Amino acid sequence: MKFLFDLFPVILFFIAFKAYDIYVATAVAIAATFAQIGWVWFRHRKVETMLWVSLVIIAIFGGATLILQDESFIKWKPSVLYWLFAVVLLLAHAIFKKNLIRIMMKEQIVLPEPIWARLNASWAAFFAMMGAINLYVAFNFSTETWVNFKLFGFMGLMLVFIVLQGLMLNRYMEDKEDNEA
Repeated sequence: MKFLFDLFPVILFFIAFKAYDIYVATAVAIAATFAQIGWVWFRHRKVETMLWVSLVIIAIFGGATLILQDESFIKWKPSVLYWLFAVVLLLAHAIFKKNLIRIMMKEQIVLPEPIWARLNASWAAFFAMMGAINLYVAFNFSTETWVNFKLFGFMGLMLVFIVLQGLMLNRYMEDKEDNEA
């Protein structure tokens, strides 16, 4: 359910684009992101940093799209967000010696330290690649194709990447019960 909630602004963007145009869809995505944050704040009295970052980026790039009536800005938004994720993962590890992937997943799986480092690097590389793919599709295909790819292509790539990560991690995962004995 959280997955669908996280996709809420993207899904509404897609629907608004299909019903109207890129500018209405952009305004809907901005409003949906504000609503999403409002709902999270109302329910938990805390909003994750990633959601705030997403709001700032959609407000800046979406706002520029609406004010300047130039769809190029909204097309850059996913790339900027993905590249920001990649940079944060790499800098947190290199400068602060914090593996953010490990911090997020340590309750679910136990892995040897070198594998955590590889996992962190692979997620950073994946996000960097996603940013590049977004720009390729955004500026080499129609806006319609880009919007479809933004929802379905990114979701498909993410699913394939997660499955591949799971297959790679399976051979390294330590049984939590073995560690607790």
